[in-house]
Amino acid sequence: MGCCRAGSPCLTTPRLISNAATRCLRPIFNLCYIKFPRNYTSSPTASYSRRRYNPEHRRQLSSAPDIVRHWVEGDALSTVPPQERFTVVSYNILGDRNMSKHGDLYRNVPSNYLDWNHRKRVICEELLGLNPDIICLQEVDKYYDLLNVLEKAGYLGSHKRRTGGSVDGCAMFWKADKFQLLEGESIEYRQYGLRDNVAQLSVFKMHEAQSGRLVVGNIHVLYNPSRGDVKLGQIRFLSSRAHILSEKWDTAPIVLAGDYNSTPQSPIYKFLSSSELNLMLHNRRELSGQRQCHPSQVLGLGREKGILFVLMDRFLNSSWSEEEMNVATGAPKSHIALHPLKLNSSYAMVKGSQTTRDDNGEPLATSYHSKFLGTVDYLWYSDGLVATKVLDTLPINILKKTGGLPFKRMGSDHLALVSEFAFLEGKIEATEEYAIS
Repeated sequence: MGCCRAGSPCLTTPRLISNAATRCLRPIFNLCYIKFPRNYTSSPTASYSRRRYNPEHRRQLSSAPDIVRHWVEGDALSTVPPQERFTVVSYNILGDRNMSKHGDLYRNVPSNYLDWNHRKRVICEELLGLNPDIICLQEVDKYYDLLNVLEKAGYLGSHKRRTGGSVDGCAMFWKADKFQLLEGESIEYRQYGLRDNVAQLSVFKMHEAQSGRLVVGNIHVLYNPSRGDVKLGQIRFLSSRAHILSEKWDTAPIVLAGDYNSTPQSPIYKFLSSSELNLMLHNRRELSGQRQCHPSQVLGLGREKGILFVLMDRFLNSSWSEEEMNVATGAPKSHIALHPLKLNSSYAMVKGSQTTRDDNGEPLATSYHSKFLGTVDYLWYSDGLVATKVLDTLPINILKKTGGLPFKRMGSDHLALVSEFAFLEGKIEATEEYAIS
């Protein structure tokens, strides 16, 4: 596990520029999900068929409606002063090498939409248009391309590359005029027998806020749908390290961003939201829910075959080995996985439209390509914070019209998740001051 403090050479420093670099740009985004609300309906004539790219298909895509996302406000009191609020982005930007290695996932996407120079421009325009205080990115293999743009807008950054043969990793950026980095930590899961994934943890102090400190985590959980034990182990370890840092810095509240490669209906989601999971009640190969998110299943095409496959797989692969339980729980001979945090998902807590959310309140989809249509990205937060608003995702029918992501003004196969948070403690203190005055 590597650590870095403020002033370390592994961190970058921003260059001063004019406000023109942060010009207001039109937000551009994407959508998606798996379990529809009970009263959700989709016209059978709205479905599309997969086909190889051709010019006519491109002309059809060019006539698609504009991609527009809207802010949705929560029930938090508006009396929270602005200096006690901050925005966080979590965004899997699709690594350039990963895209090249898995071209079958993007067979309906015009090649110019996949070009890194195009995607870099679109992604950076999106981020600058959002103007967030903290940015957590996953699948970053062109870190300095992004840094060259973001540092001109006043951001500092840090990056952690995956171990092994992969070149992508996680990156975190923050506004230098709003946050001071107090401590940074990188997690290499290989050191703990949990594959080559990595995660980041940073402790910040808001310059103008009375509430003090904040712990932010950024993770890209293992993709492999069959290795739910490793996924649980990675999430459990990140949560434990975040808790330790929180206790070290006066019980600072926590935000955990990332691509968790698990759906809202999955046991892993339950683990995150409830802090525990009994492994004996679940099949290791089905902990993430990813197998139920093929576009044909989600859109009602061939769903019966998918469900039959899942049931057969559960029957044939339902047992846990002692080694797998140890990986998941971190405790020998224990079948209960635990983490020390009480977490809420910002999107589940700020209710959106029935056209964009499932029964749990989570987005219907945050990722879309030829083999997946569902939600795997989240912004989790602990006690001491409240989600005040989120940038809602897109209706499924709009996503379908793209034919798959990336799209013209969408630089990744994931949507950026954006939440505004407020310090609860700061709100109470501010209210008391106003009452006294």
